[in-house]
Amino acid sequence: MKSFGKVAVLFGGTSGEREISLNSGARVLAALQGQGIDAQGFDPAREPLAALKAYDRVFIALHGRYGEDGTIQGALELLRIPYTGSGVLASALGMDKFRSKLLWQAAGLPVPDYALLAADSDFAAVEAALGLPLFVKPAREGSSIGISKVEAPGALAAAHAEAARHDALVLAERAILGGEYTVGIVGGETLPIVKIEPATGWYDYEAKYNRDDTRYLCPCGLPPEQEAEIRRQALEAFRLLGGRGWGRVDFLMDEAGQHYFLEVNTAPGMTDHSLLPMAARAAGMDYPALVRRVLELAAND
Repeated sequence: MKSFGKVAVLFGGTSGEREISLNSGARVLAALQGQGIDAQGFDPAREPLAALKAYDRVFIALHGRYGEDGTIQGALELLRIPYTGSGVLASALGMDKFRSKLLWQAAGLPVPDYALLAADSDFAAVEAALGLPLFVKPAREGSSIGISKVEAPGALAAAHAEAARHDALVLAERAILGGEYTVGIVGGETLPIVKIEPATGWYDYEAKYNRDDTRYLCPCGLPPEQEAEIRRQALEAFRLLGGRGWGRVDFLMDEAGQHYFLEVNTAPGMTDHSLLPMAARAAGMDYPALVRRVLELAAND
């Protein structure tokens, strides 16, 4: 058995996704320890980062700011400790929905129509240009935190104010309502696509983490040729940002069957509701094997 040395599982942290991270990290830690790996939990909100010098490798199960935005990755680079997932630049770009869209547009990949919002924006003009319904979201948050669905004319300003509580950079995005999907990536290979069918109006925080009536379909129901092409483009989207190790690329479908890439997750959730473990299971990789494979891919630039 390969020796990984002493492994720190980073979880918790200080972002708005702390509770989800604690859940992800606890499951990852149990899976590693269950395989005889010398792994310990490490909460950077409770312990100084300098204490990581005692470890040989780090599994990042932090979500949100300071966990998947390049911040902790930069600290680990300075400490010269191999860590899971993408490096500093790819993590920062993946967390920034605006700048990732710019790169994908430049490469010719499809993204939903969108606009940047500010307090002095002409909200009526944005509503007219993008059409209703639309979604408003903080550009650098995850887990649907701060997102609103705008359906009524004149409601965009209030949605902007809510998103701006979480991030100064706010996006309005045309609603694409033909279905929500995700592509998992591990070690440069894509996993089977998962289709998400929330029982509520859209895949919000409650549907992601607290409800048991969200349906996940894998196989996703797309024609094989279409799924293969979307998986190919998803890997291209991941690599354009500089992604490495593992990740997840989310996309939407419209009613005509056209796909639009939404965002990249460079530190995917690993809870019992999380999507990447579902896709890995469909590909024949159980949870312990997935965790071990991700740890094997740990690197340091």
